[in-house]
Amino acid sequence: MDKVVNCFKNRPDAVARLICFPWAGGGSIHYARWGNVLSSSVEVLAVKLPGRESRAKEPFFENMQQIVDEVISVLLPLLKEKPFALFGHSFGAFTSFAVADALKKIHNMEPVHIFLSGASAPYSETRIKTPKRSDLSDEDFLKWLISIGGTPPELLANPEVLKLFLPALKADLHVVENYRWADGCLSPLFSCPVTCFDGKDDIPHDLQAWKDITSGDFTIKMFHGSHFYLKDSGNEKIILDYITKHLETSEMDYL
Repeated sequence: MDKVVNCFKNRPDAVARLICFPWAGGGSIHYARWGNVLSSSVEVLAVKLPGRESRAKEPFFENMQQIVDEVISVLLPLLKEKPFALFGHSFGAFTSFAVADALKKIHNMEPVHIFLSGASAPYSETRIKTPKRSDLSDEDFLKWLISIGGTPPELLANPEVLKLFLPALKADLHVVENYRWADGCLSPLFSCPVTCFDGKDDIPHDLQAWKDITSGDFTIKMFHGSHFYLKDSGNEKIILDYITKHLETSEMDYL
């Protein structure tokens, strides 16, 4: 469990659990600290992927199925205990969706809410036509990384740190670039609410296409900022207040 999930604060009496998935190349710390910020009604579990943090010596996953299988095998007993929601930004939005998809189809379970950030739906034309970046040379890859914003300048200026950071980022992008959702969007998978967050200055994402995954409520909330708008403390507070409000009422929907 500790190998795959980072939980800063265990909350056995929490109303619901929030499972958070990292962005490409990212670790679990950013989300795990949400556990210290959110009220006692929500327990935060941040997913740790191979090739980073305490799993730095493990080989990167090569496809989405490996991520889905590991996360579900570890978390399934917990997910059966009480309501849970999923949150993911960018690459994490795709892994959140892939995990939710498998939970529904294989275990007939669904989250009480799915929060998706900074990503087009995997079956949308916008996503399918997105150029592949994981095969770029390091030099071209860095140029693209700088262009989307959000990467700390001190990181980009430090070749040693970059050497550690780039392989994880490229590995995650390889996974998402080769992920195809076979079902398309013919009928809603879920009945739970879905909320999409995004930065107004990021490249445009087809957020509206996510509406097709649910028969429940669908909401889009836009924030000032580019791709990593959610790192802004003001934006983060709004997001966390929104998540808390929705999860604190989730128990009634779950019963």
